[in-house]
Parts: sequence; structure tokens; C-alpha cells
Amino acid sequence: MADEYFYGATLKEGNKTVTWDPDTKAEGYPRTHKLIIKQCILGHEAAADEFNVVQVETMTIRDTLRIPIAVLKVGEARQCRLDLEFSDSPVTFTLVEGKGPVHIHGQHLLGSLVEEFEDMEEMEEEVPEEEEDDEDDDEEGGPQKKKQKLTNNSKGKPGGLPAGSNSAKNSKKK
Repeated sequence: MADEYFYGATLKEGNKTVTWDPDTKAEGYPRTHKLIIKQCILGHEAAADEFNVVQVETMTIRDTLRIPIAVLKVGEARQCRLDLEFSDSPVTFTLVEGKGPVHIHGQHLLGSLVEEFEDMEEMEEEVPEEEEDDEDDDEEGGPQKKKQKLTNNSKGKPGGLPAGSNSAKNSKKK
């Protein structure tokens, strides 16, 4: 994601529904959007004897999903920590019970421009061609890496020190 912004909304008796719709902001601006909701907080003005229920409505692969995400009440639960992510589809928050106010906050993430992704794809296509050229040189007798010579140790087994080294002589004396 390229850009990150704070997101906040308040649900209360006069304004019980808030919709986050990335399509309305995207005209001529082809970027991916993601909304991350971190917390719902019950305002200090909330009535002591009522539950405040926040419901979210969003699209799934097949249909629309409506589900409560927070139930808040003065004296019991004034805040609810969440970790909800919504990508590229409208999300509607509704105060289905209570008078609020309920404050919702999180982050709005904007992805890179679509053109940047296309440039990256072109670069990825070029890289394998260069690797194929290097492999062709090896098959055609082009430049190849030299193999390192291995010497035998004093007992004739591979992996020892080269013959005539001081360490080999010292180990025989011990």
C-alpha cells in the first residue's frame, strides 16, 4: 500500500448510518482501497440503560453480509477493539440499537497506481530472459565457472589439508 490515512465516523440518533465507498472517490484515480477498522468507542453522552449495537453491511463473493461488530453499554463495555479489513467494496455501518454516539475509527489505505503495477509486470518479464541468456552461454561453451581442486588428506580421503602443509605435519607428530 502506498498511502495511509486515518478513518473516523460517528453513529448517533440523527445519523445512524455511515457508508464508506471507495468507488465514489476513485474517478480517474485507479488505486486499490482497504479500510481497516480498529476500534468502536461509546461516547460519554450515551444513556446508561441502553445497549448500542453497531452492524456492518458489505459484499461477499456471493451476496450481501449484515452482521453486528460491536455491542456497547455504559458501565459494561464502553469500547471494543476490532481488527476488520474491507477491500474495494462499499461498507455501511449502522447503529441498529441505541442512540449512541458510537465512534468508529481505523485506517484507510490506498494502494499503488495501476500503472505502477503494469510497469512492475514488464520488469518481471524482462528478468527471466536475462537468466536464460546466461544458461545458454554454459551450454554453448561460453564462460563457465572453474571448479575448485580438492586434495586428499594424509590417509587418502578427500577433504583434508593440502599435502605438505605445516598443520598436516604437526598432526602426524602428535
